[in-house]
Amino acid sequence: MIQIIGTKKCKETAKAIRSCKERNLAFQFVDLGQRTLSDGEWRSLFSAYSAEDLLDEASAYFIKEGYAWRSYDAAEELVAHPQLLKTPVLRCKGKVHLGYDPAVLTAWGAL
Repeated sequence: MIQIIGTKKCKETAKAIRSCKERNLAFQFVDLGQRTLSDGEWRSLFSAYSAEDLLDEASAYFIKEGYAWRSYDAAEELVAHPQLLKTPVLRCKGKVHLGYDPAVLTAWGAL
């Protein structure tokens, strides 16, 4: 089963969900607005990507809180403020992909 981590407001997350529905792929949507990620989910994200790569520097929260001008630990800030995470994050059987990619969804759907 493919896990899509994102928010309802994110257009790229909506594309990933729509793509799974069109291809009849089993998926689970994790809305960051409704729940936080578990420690295991964070570990799998940080093992696949560096914390700096997961930060969405174009997000409204990043700009509003002034992260561009302060020093911080990216991993700690992501766990404390998941709205800084680039979305969507796609997970399937230990694999992680950042961003919407229909080829990845199709390949994982065949597993």
